[in-house]
Amino acid sequence: MAGIITEYEMEMARFCIERAKELGASASRVSLSKNVLDSVTFFNGEFDKVTHASDRSIFLYIYVDDRYGTFSTNRLEKEELSSFIAKAVDTVRILEADKFRKLPDPQRLAKDARTGTETGLYDPAYFNEDIDSRIEKTRRMSIFKTLDDNNGFTPISEECEWSDSVDDNWLIDSQGLEARHIETSAGCFCEMTVSDADGNKYSAFWWDSSFSASEIKIEECARKALEKVLKKFSPKKSRGGRHKMVVSKSVSSRLVTPILNALNMNTIQQKMSFLMDSRDRKLFPEGLTIIDMPRERGHLGARYFDSEGVATRNVPIIENGVVKLYFTNTYMAAKTGEEPTMEDITRPCIMPYLKGREVTGPVGLKDLLKECGNGIYVTGFNGGNCNPVTGDFSFGVEGYKFSRGRIVHPVKEMLVTGNIMELWNKLIAVGSECRRCTRWQIPAIAFDDVSFSS
Repeated sequence: MAGIITEYEMEMARFCIERAKELGASASRVSLSKNVLDSVTFFNGEFDKVTHASDRSIFLYIYVDDRYGTFSTNRLEKEELSSFIAKAVDTVRILEADKFRKLPDPQRLAKDARTGTETGLYDPAYFNEDIDSRIEKTRRMSIFKTLDDNNGFTPISEECEWSDSVDDNWLIDSQGLEARHIETSAGCFCEMTVSDADGNKYSAFWWDSSFSASEIKIEECARKALEKVLKKFSPKKSRGGRHKMVVSKSVSSRLVTPILNALNMNTIQQKMSFLMDSRDRKLFPEGLTIIDMPRERGHLGARYFDSEGVATRNVPIIENGVVKLYFTNTYMAAKTGEEPTMEDITRPCIMPYLKGREVTGPVGLKDLLKECGNGIYVTGFNGGNCNPVTGDFSFGVEGYKFSRGRIVHPVKEMLVTGNIMELWNKLIAVGSECRRCTRWQIPAIAFDDVSFSS
């Protein structure tokens, strides 16, 4: 059987459901999670450290007479669990009643996630890895010892890390739910620091990940980090003002997160959202379509059920600028009278777009730069925040000035400010290229008339 949860651990999870019922619980849910993580780090081409971590936990969601409580433990011996559950049920009984607390409608629960491997994110080859193979992969990543001072820069430090893990989650409830998700993961990371001829220091990093170690191009990681850091040499202060802005696919999710957070019913119910009363309204430009696509087998972020066990589905969140969905779990649906959907976003994907014309082929970074002509290409955000109530934001940024569709020079010490709704309504284009190694499939994005200060 796939995964790392044992039959005994499953038996103890079932025991929790049965024991809670014996003690008077009207309903219960149990989430059993187990994971193992290994990593190896090299510093300046030399072995630095190795890490091995494993964790196992069981979460109990207990409902007693309109009262509800959550409890967790990592002890799975039957006697200890029995006592733990008895105390948990007694604790729930003294809590304030809340008639909206209940399990999801059984018809909404996932029925196609029984083995845990349905999403295609489980690679049995993970179990072939050992400490020697992990060290060898990290050694292959490092290029520090091949660098010298004869290339116009001085290498200062290089940190390379290889990591891999397996996560196994099994969810059951007193209604008969059984849903499982097993996912293996492997990743490489490198951060490079160098100095130029004048002694100025620059740093940059690169990373890659996949559910399968065989899909990762280990030898490219450090070299891409070096390429990124060398492109930062000789930055210039760019004049503040209003410019067109292209945001790299590596960081563009920073501008999508405030929108998706604002569509969560918890936030809306507490009046902490700038998208109050937004459903079925066209608040964004025609070209913005965001689809949650958790049912794409073999793609990172695929998930067939949420933390309640509710089946996920591919569904538009914003379609042609119209808000189509709030993320509403069972509790918030009962409390607000809204239809329950899913608890949260799983795997958001933005569709490509070119203002004023049809997209007929791939849209890459060069296309976006050419579309904008002149402006600032943002490759990183350095701090800042977005107000969840008003949508006003302020972010420190780094990147490059571009002119006539070509990158001219790096820029430094710049700040971008505005309102997130106003920003998205200045959308010029959305690319079609995303990093496969990310759960959120957000491509490069271009905006018009953005306020920069220097």
